[in-house]
Amino acid sequence: MTPDVVAIDGGNSKTEVLVVTRAGEVLGHARGPGVSPQRVGVAGCVAALEELVLRALGGGSGARPFGRHTSAYLAGLDYPREADALRAGLLARGWSDTLALGNDTLALLRAGSSDGTGVAVVCGAGINGVGVAPDGRTHGFPALGRLSGDWGGGYRLGEEALWWAVRAEDGRGPGTALRAAVAGYYGARTLSEVIEGLHFKEIDTASIHGLCPLLFEVASAGDEVARQVVARFVEEVSVLASVLLRRLGLTTSAPEVILGGGVLTGVGPAVITEIERRCLKVAPRAVVRVADVNPVVGAALFGLDTLGAPASAKAALKAATRRIGTEVAGRPAVFDNGDPRHGRPA
Repeated sequence: MTPDVVAIDGGNSKTEVLVVTRAGEVLGHARGPGVSPQRVGVAGCVAALEELVLRALGGGSGARPFGRHTSAYLAGLDYPREADALRAGLLARGWSDTLALGNDTLALLRAGSSDGTGVAVVCGAGINGVGVAPDGRTHGFPALGRLSGDWGGGYRLGEEALWWAVRAEDGRGPGTALRAAVAGYYGARTLSEVIEGLHFKEIDTASIHGLCPLLFEVASAGDEVARQVVARFVEEVSVLASVLLRRLGLTTSAPEVILGGGVLTGVGPAVITEIERRCLKVAPRAVVRVADVNPVVGAALFGLDTLGAPASAKAALKAATRRIGTEVAGRPAVFDNGDPRHGRPA
């Protein structure tokens, strides 16, 4: 059966594909590593996406078209020229009759909100946010790390945990439980060993992502240094949401504020409650919640919107895919493609 919608969500750490019918039936699902065109180039991104789509289709012959409509939302589409380049690459492959392309933050918002409007903040490997007003106005940010003023993605939080742990060991910083926790994570006696291993690439630098959940664990146990880092993270998420709410004039209505990404789905209720408290200071009637399905569902819903599918089809899709979302709930995005702590050689 040829699907009606090929839906793609491409984050920095993982990519998901759903193929669905206009009735909301899921025909296939596949997951792979992040393929942002900023990191792997347009050609590399298109090739990797096609492989995942074929896998979701059951490894068929690859005859075109794959479906009636392709709905693709990826990290790394921060400027129109980036979207234009990827659009040209995808159209050249002839996957479907029509194509819609956008930033992955929009897919999170569509997945978690009732109608695709409101504000979404995503924190996985990186951090970003987007807002869509009921009248269609949008506001967002480029997500280019420090270059664009970002702080708080999973990798950066892992770096913070390592930074404070190292300084506790060598005397340049205060004592913190992060010192023993980070050393234990790497199975090392000292952090000096860890730094040497990272420097000489004997330890995979991707393992630093895995320090992010460790940071939250140590903070929840009461460590003051870790708690201060988490407090800054809460402030960053809240600032993203607050700016979007203000810029789009949503402070007096009842906007939905959707939180997602591997970090935000794994931080626990105390952190989410504090983010909610800060958002409500800006928009007292806002409804703040963590998305209960993965952003790829939002990409699929956008596709069903385009095809004019009935509300019952969208409800069926969300019900069918809620299990896919909860399979990874509470697990940081860094672990989606294997536990990086095994990057240290035996």
